[in-house]
Amino acid sequence: MASCPYLNSSMMLSKPKHPTASFCPLDFPNSQHLSSSLSFIASPIGGVKSVSRRCRQTNQRCSLILASMDNPKKPLKIMISGAPASGKGTQCELITSKYDLVHVAAGDLLRAEVAAGSENGKQAKEYMEKGQLVPDKIVVMMVKDRLSQPDSNEKGWLLDGYPRSSSQATALQAFGFQPDLFILLEVPEEILVDRVVGRRLDPVTGRIYHLTYSPPETEEIAARLTQRFDDTEERVKLRLQTHNQNVESVLSLFEDITVKVDGSLPKEDVFAKIDSALSNLIEQKNTTMLAT
Repeated sequence: MASCPYLNSSMMLSKPKHPTASFCPLDFPNSQHLSSSLSFIASPIGGVKSVSRRCRQTNQRCSLILASMDNPKKPLKIMISGAPASGKGTQCELITSKYDLVHVAAGDLLRAEVAAGSENGKQAKEYMEKGQLVPDKIVVMMVKDRLSQPDSNEKGWLLDGYPRSSSQATALQAFGFQPDLFILLEVPEEILVDRVVGRRLDPVTGRIYHLTYSPPETEEIAARLTQRFDDTEERVKLRLQTHNQNVESVLSLFEDITVKVDGSLPKEDVFAKIDSALSNLIEQKNTTMLAT
């Protein structure tokens, strides 16, 4: 199959070594020019019919890029969920690094809004200072406002660990936010407990260690490590129970677009599965774009 001379293996545009050697839709600035040129190709001029055949044989990548000239990009909208110590944070970093999505984590967003003194942040601060949970309606508005920002609309977004309940999910849907894919990291409870109980924090650098899987480099660092008050077996089992209950209610709303991934695998293998799902999703979006 002849390949488009303007495309290399990484889909980057480049100048052809032999511009007249084959035909590529990218030779034409838009679909109108392409259409008129195809009419010329159909005429019975010596040698031109062979160019027409090569045009029909052109790699599908050319068609996808040509379609993108007349159709806006359809950004990815992804939600990811996982229990404490499921590796969700690591996978979010890998996803945003490769796909350049806007990473939105409700906890980080809440702290940022409070620090910025926004209207939502001021309301949230009142509850936090009283030691109370911030009501869903405030957090939902924060998430809604962030997902409505121009960068989220242009690049797409990765919503990290949210929504955590069916009421939160329903509220986001009411604002028009529907994910393309819901990723769920599944890890057996005994592995999660082991990961959490062995976690330690370096208060100087903020780095997270694990006594077994990622031990500190020196005795000096090991001596200053601390453990979160709720990183005990009893407390983590309670957190897991709450998480499992919440996830079940959310999954019922996104059952048709949920991808479950074994989070107990090495992080590279976990990301390979997520990457495959996202690549398939992009291919589906491109196919839909071509059909419209």
